[in-house]
Amino acid sequence: MYNGQQPIFILKEGTERTSGRSAQSNNIAAAKAVADSVRSTLGPKGMDKMLVDGMGDVVITNDGATILKQMDITNPAAKMIIEVAKTQEQHCFDGTTSAVVIAGELLKRSEDLIDQNVHPTVICEGFRLAAEKAAELIESHSLEINEQMLSEVAKTALTGKSAGAVKEFLADICVRAVLSVAQEVDGDIVVDLDDVKVEKKQGGSIGSSTLVDGIILDKERVHSGMPKVVNDAKIALINSAIEVKKTEVDAKIQITDPNMLSQFLDEEESYLKSLVETIKSSGATVVICQKGIDDLAQHYMSKSGLMAIRRAKKSDMEALSKATGGKIITNIDDLSSDDLGYASKVDERKIGESDMIFITGCKDAKSVSVLLRGGTEHVIDEINRAFDDAIGVVAVAYEDGAVLTGGGSVLAAISRSLRSYAEGIGGREQMAIEAFSGALEVIPRTLAENAGLDPVNTIIDLRKAHSEGKSDFGVNVYEGGVANMADSKVFEPSRVVDQAIQSATETAVMILRIDDVISSRASGPMDGGDFDGMGM
Repeated sequence: MYNGQQPIFILKEGTERTSGRSAQSNNIAAAKAVADSVRSTLGPKGMDKMLVDGMGDVVITNDGATILKQMDITNPAAKMIIEVAKTQEQHCFDGTTSAVVIAGELLKRSEDLIDQNVHPTVICEGFRLAAEKAAELIESHSLEINEQMLSEVAKTALTGKSAGAVKEFLADICVRAVLSVAQEVDGDIVVDLDDVKVEKKQGGSIGSSTLVDGIILDKERVHSGMPKVVNDAKIALINSAIEVKKTEVDAKIQITDPNMLSQFLDEEESYLKSLVETIKSSGATVVICQKGIDDLAQHYMSKSGLMAIRRAKKSDMEALSKATGGKIITNIDDLSSDDLGYASKVDERKIGESDMIFITGCKDAKSVSVLLRGGTEHVIDEINRAFDDAIGVVAVAYEDGAVLTGGGSVLAAISRSLRSYAEGIGGREQMAIEAFSGALEVIPRTLAENAGLDPVNTIIDLRKAHSEGKSDFGVNVYEGGVANMADSKVFEPSRVVDQAIQSATETAVMILRIDDVISSRASGPMDGGDFDGMGM
């Protein structure tokens, strides 16, 4: 091969290189392993995973994105599959497990085609055609949303999680929160979930969770002499310290006479008193300050009957502004009654072991808070993850105005349509589209497996129902067989299914196109590090 000459090495010593079929097989095997690791968590009957990190911290969850984030994976192909879950989580909040399982199944079916000498680029082209057709089909299966459906979307997302036992209760909170913060911008509905503030407090049951038409602050009054409850509160939002200002430049004050010291302290005292009087004269009854409040200022505020909270977070201040209608003021001298926010009640309550401030009864609050309760830290963390998914899918469904029936019904319908579509394409791409069609059935098949049903019989029943035009039929995980998912009120946002298929396809195509993996070893302190950028 080298005409008797010494072979030329262009890579640094210690670099590993895998190419051809071996590289493809390794990548596909790694991707399948990741998909299999979360597959048993799919659906209402899915199981949970316990993840223990190096510090001994425990996470118990069946949320696909959380599981994959916690797993310490180094394989580059496996990391690409994890990116699918991250993308799904960011854009749709739910469907992470489905996206990863579909990606794994697409690669598994690709391997069979490669064994039949179908070139990877042909498979990629077939997958792209199938994904485009699937996007069109999803649109044709979409149903228009109504408020009742929003609640069902939330319940579907919560089913199978720790919060499933109180899904009606949490679904109601999700829908009310989303409808409170939704705004119409240029004719489109926009839901900014940053306007829904979530506070977790250990203690009590999940049923003690509540939605507040205002803001909950994990703070307490700065002075015990201040009122605990203020009704018809006028709220001043101040973004500057209520204390004596330090000089801008280094200054030295030399006091030679004891009277001068007394005069100096009196001046500081009168300055703080004037600040409090300015706040009081504006009509404010509650002060929320982003920075510190001097002890003496606290005393004067207490005397004036003001309630004050200090060191509120910037995000909380912005949320308070949206909820109460108040303006955030930097200069206290400019504070006027027009800058004040309103809440019908501001009170300090004991929640668990700590005090919290509840600012409730805000008119047209465009920022709301949810207080989540749970018996233990692990329970409340899992409730929080389930709530994030549920409120996310409600927001997505409300923005798009479209949902699909769940239980694998839409994927089974798309799978059937793609088989007919493949026949009209011809060529070797037809084989890839047929493989894509079969891969989509992995979701109903996995739902059946996780529910302890016979997956083969379930798929046969599902295909039979769809051949009879019953396109809303999906897997009935509770009683076995198939059932009408619209009647069972199992709905999910169309964006969740569309994103899962598209991101799974793109990742599968990217992995299939790799025929050479070059892994350089980590450079030591004495190495030149020529190939550091290729570290995998």
